[in-house]
Parts: sequence; structure tokens; C-alpha cells
Amino acid sequence: RSVTLTLQPNALCARLFSEFRAGGHLNLTVEIDGRRYTRCYSPANAERSTLIELTIGRHEGGRVSTFLRERARPGMVVGIGAVGGSFELDRTARRILLVSGGSGITPVMSMLRTLRAEGLAGSGQEVAFVHYARTPADVCYAAELATMPGVRVLRGYTRSGAGELQGHVSAEHLGTAMADPDAVYVCGPPALAEAVLQVHPGAQSESFVPPVFAAPAESSGGRVEFADSAVSVVDDGRTLLEQAEAAGLRPESGCRMGICHSCTRRKTSGAVKNLITGAVSAADSEDVQICVSVPVGDVELAL
Repeated sequence: RSVTLTLQPNALCARLFSEFRAGGHLNLTVEIDGRRYTRCYSPANAERSTLIELTIGRHEGGRVSTFLRERARPGMVVGIGAVGGSFELDRTARRILLVSGGSGITPVMSMLRTLRAEGLAGSGQEVAFVHYARTPADVCYAAELATMPGVRVLRGYTRSGAGELQGHVSAEHLGTAMADPDAVYVCGPPALAEAVLQVHPGAQSESFVPPVFAAPAESSGGRVEFADSAVSVVDDGRTLLEQAEAAGLRPESGCRMGICHSCTRRKTSGAVKNLITGAVSAADSEDVQICVSVPVGDVELAL
């Protein structure tokens, strides 16, 4: 269900990508039927690689992931944006536990490849890697994981297949992989991240599965002014990004879940509610993430 893309950056993209750190993410832009779409992905390559490796799982209804899975070809030109992210590798940790589920394997693979490239075998570091998938056929990087010297690799299959671990993540699984790790990293579905955090509260976690927002049941009744485009709509309760797209505008956006910040725009007046934090802000002339913000009354946006 996935496709691995190897990208050769041009000079500008190479400068942007030089700031990539293992576990980080970038925005990928493609053109589909004359319209540009941007999504956020985590590269799987090690730091300081001259090539960008993205393994993208196709999601049901996912426009960009389906397009790339079915139509990506050698020679295709895509766009990338600046790298970012707070999912960062601690080089000083001696005992490192990496946990991933499904397509969440990519940033964790980047960390593992970086550690190995920096001399894991002779550094005295201990690394364990736990990966969960539905079946053995759903495991990305299966061949590489099967021949991983110096790393304890355990696989768990949640639907069918005989792995080293049975079923879903548990404290027993994590203890079997590594007792008392100094640093724990987990990327995958929210349920996986939450389960790991219950056992290791200090773990770094990341999930690219869109959260369920507590959106207002009804619209605020205010007007939303997209000032730069001379477009005005009556608030319908959806996020500012969705309302802009429904009005025919094409604002840049990436993850659509408040992680990548590519959709940030200047709010010149009015109040908005952040659906992640629940905070309401009425300050004039502030930057807001329109993918996770809904209007509270009249709002004017520089878009």
C-alpha cells in the first residue's frame, strides 16, 4: 500500500534540506489536475544524505498519497518546503528504544540510520527497534530490518502473522525490547503513542493521523473576510482553511493538523478558537494556523 520516492534535490532544495535532522519532516508539493497540493511527510534517510527518501502509505480517500502511489514515475518533478519538527534524536542517550506503527516507521528509520551512520557499532550505544504492522506484508523496510546488525529488532502483527511479539503494544512488549531505556521515541497511530507514553511518560512521540477536533456544533454567525482576495463568506463552523477552500481559494497547507505550520496566515481582526488547545484569541494582527482555527464571530484574514 506504499511507495518509496527517492528525490534528487536541486540547489535550492539542497540548501533547505541541509537543515534536516533525523525524525523531522518536510512539506511535499505535487500538481494534480492543474491544482497544487501540499502534504507533510517525514523522510526516512539518515542526516546529511544528499538524497531525500520518502515512503508514503496510501490512505483511503487520500488525494496526494493515492496520486503518488499510482502515478509517481522517474523524472517527475515535485516541490519541497523547509524542514522542521521537534521529534529529535538525543545523541547522548546510551540505551535507545524506538517504537513505530504502520507508516510511522519513516522518522524512526531516519533515527536508526543516522545512529548507524555515526558508528553505532563502536559507540557503546544499545538500540532496540519495535515495529507494529497489520501483517508481515504491511511492513515497510522488511528486508533492511531483517538484517540489522547491532540492533534488537522485534515485530508485532496486529491482525495475522507470527512475529516476535503478539498483538498490540504493551508494557511487556516494551520491557522485552529494552528494560530501562534512557530515551524512547514512538511514531504511529495515536493509540500506539498513548500506550507507549503510559509506560514511558518521558518518551518523545509523534503521530501524523489527523486528530478528531472538537469543532463547534454550529457556526458563530459571523462573516469571514479573506481580505487579500476580496472574498467574504458567512461562517459555517468549519476551519478557516476549509472555508477558504470552499470559497475557491487555494491557501498553502501541509499536514492539516497543526504540525507543519505551512498554513499560517495573519489575522488582522476578530477572534478565533484553536481546536487543538481550545484557546480563544482576539488579538489583532496575529498569525494563526488556519487548518486548526475556527472563527468566533467576525474575522478578517490576510489571504
